[in-house]
Amino acid sequence: MVQPSEPIVRRKLSDEVYERLKSMITTGELKTGDQMPSERELMERFGVGRPAIREAMQALNGLGLVAISHGERAKVLSLTPRSLFGQVDRAAEIMLTTSPGALDHLKEARIFFERGIVRQAAERAGDADVEALGALLAEQRGALGDPERFIRTDMRFHARIAAIPGNPIFEAVAESMLGWLRQYHNELLIWSGKENVTLQEHEEILQALAARDPDAAEAAMVRHLERSRDLYRHQGA
Repeated sequence: MVQPSEPIVRRKLSDEVYERLKSMITTGELKTGDQMPSERELMERFGVGRPAIREAMQALNGLGLVAISHGERAKVLSLTPRSLFGQVDRAAEIMLTTSPGALDHLKEARIFFERGIVRQAAERAGDADVEALGALLAEQRGALGDPERFIRTDMRFHARIAAIPGNPIFEAVAESMLGWLRQYHNELLIWSGKENVTLQEHEEILQALAARDPDAAEAAMVRHLERSRDLYRHQGA
């Protein structure tokens, strides 16, 4: 008696083309900066029509593996942590807009992430890192009265701390989180004197980093993020 088994599912032609093109990139047949073969070349090579080629190329473009420009051949890109996390920006925006509690989860995740980052930053910070953060703090102090610039410099301060350990994934995650939170920053709250509190808290973080004190740096960062988490909220909340 024949035993039942899972049915064989026929794959879409575009899915098969996608896998083959991806393999050409991941195996090194096509390297960063190389132009992809023309549509006609790929049609002849794989024996498929133009729609399957174009759909597969769009999938590669969506992953950040190739760049598609009108009138030119697609070009192979270098996949970096920054480009990888950039691919989920749109999905993150939808999640934050439609999922109840997602913003609170993101703020909690940020605290968990940055308290670990700042500890490593305190252990590895060089004089140039401390000087760079001091310059950013001075720039932020000079942005009092300009909410957009103040917030932008605030984000750069935190991103610069994430860069100190030298791990590009840390930088990419920090920049993505800050970007996702930016649209929920309630600028009206800046005019209640909290901008000076932010500057003081940043100064405390900087002092702990300059002293290469991981415990003090973590404590200062947690105080800062716990206090400032209420600055990020949905409109009308």
